[in-house]
Amino acid sequence: MTIITTTRPLLLSRRKVMKSLNLQTAVAFSVMTFKTNAMCGHDLSQSFDYTPPVWAKDSFSKFPKHGRLQLSNLPTPLYKLSSKANHDDSSILKKLEAMGISLYVKRDDMSGGVETGGNKIRKLEFLLADALARDYTAVVTIGGEQSNHCRATAAAARMVGLGPHLILRTKRADNVQKDPNEIGFTGNVLFDRMVGSQIYTCTPGEYGRMGSQEMVSRLCKHLTQRDGECKPYPIPVGGSNGIGTWGYINGVEEMLAQWGSIESEPSLDHVVFACGSGGTAAGIGLGLALAHQDTNKGAPPGIHAIGVCDSPDYFYGHVAKIADEMGFHQEGKDAGSTEDFVRKALLVHQGKGLGYAVSTPEELDFITKFAVETGIVLDPVYSGKALYQFVQEVLETDEGEKFRGKNVLFWHTGGALGLFEQAKTLNFLSSAKRLDIYGKDLENGIDISD
Repeated sequence: MTIITTTRPLLLSRRKVMKSLNLQTAVAFSVMTFKTNAMCGHDLSQSFDYTPPVWAKDSFSKFPKHGRLQLSNLPTPLYKLSSKANHDDSSILKKLEAMGISLYVKRDDMSGGVETGGNKIRKLEFLLADALARDYTAVVTIGGEQSNHCRATAAAARMVGLGPHLILRTKRADNVQKDPNEIGFTGNVLFDRMVGSQIYTCTPGEYGRMGSQEMVSRLCKHLTQRDGECKPYPIPVGGSNGIGTWGYINGVEEMLAQWGSIESEPSLDHVVFACGSGGTAAGIGLGLALAHQDTNKGAPPGIHAIGVCDSPDYFYGHVAKIADEMGFHQEGKDAGSTEDFVRKALLVHQGKGLGYAVSTPEELDFITKFAVETGIVLDPVYSGKALYQFVQEVLETDEGEKFRGKNVLFWHTGGALGLFEQAKTLNFLSSAKRLDIYGKDLENGIDISD
């Protein structure tokens, strides 16, 4: 099979063919209907038509009518991880391999440069296309102080000529009121400021009492009243709504095409990813369920959303709400509610640990060890916490037996800039040594003199 270099599908009729295939053969067939069409030299504010996957067309009634932008580096890599020599008994990968588990990774942390990398850019391609088509001049969105979504939104907005306005939730809001530079220059905030975002702060308590949607709405109203020429486009937390979620419906089609190109033809048994605002979970969960339902052959893959905040019940309801925004519908007399479908398609795990963006020493040690073993850096808020919680469940609970001998795909959603906040608390970091160039017998030096 050839390597997939794009996600632009040919407009071919595949319904009858795919109906007769099992899921593995169907995804392999989808590889053959993709063509190389990577964009070069285009205006980033140019919108392109979007054709939904064949397995999505009959299940939704509201499609992205303004198409999508092409801001990301797609497809993102997908490959298998394996343990290498010289790992001790604490090796994460060796423990999984001892159970016959093959771990694959989908690198959505590589979806863009440092400005836009991560899962958010997939959603922003659809959201910003909608904003531009409707003549908005700015965007307003909201998130935590080290929000990956806010950073990606700000950078992407600048790329297409929109002004970014960010509401950041922080315990230091009162300090920022006295001195704006108290917001700092660390991690995502540095990039927010480098692209000239107008930053507003609120406390966690204010955020909880008013709610993110109302806060965004009020700021949009304020900006419009202050400047009649400013037309701000509201973007929800994480870009997770009925428009942004199409980014991960498209992502599922991309991933299935890649999986079908693997020469060993492994079964896709489980897919694991972090869940914070629900849009990625909605796109992956609904997408994989519908792709399997379209073939109606074999067992569907287990879809595991590791919630890093809120409760599983909250996410089931929120994903169902997003699906309804997309016009999701089912056929047949036995069709239940949207949430019934979501609960059957998706398993949400409680993975927030001590709380959102609060890391335990064990989680941080896991992130460091995983980086040493694989060269892949996870973040402490989403991907690192999610994979840690999942691996703990596999290795230390009875639930782990259902993963024995299976292929597991971990969908890395990015966020490594969040590590800067945790840098001083990370253990097992490599050390530095002084070279003794001239043989001066430097204390703790490494003598490389002649």
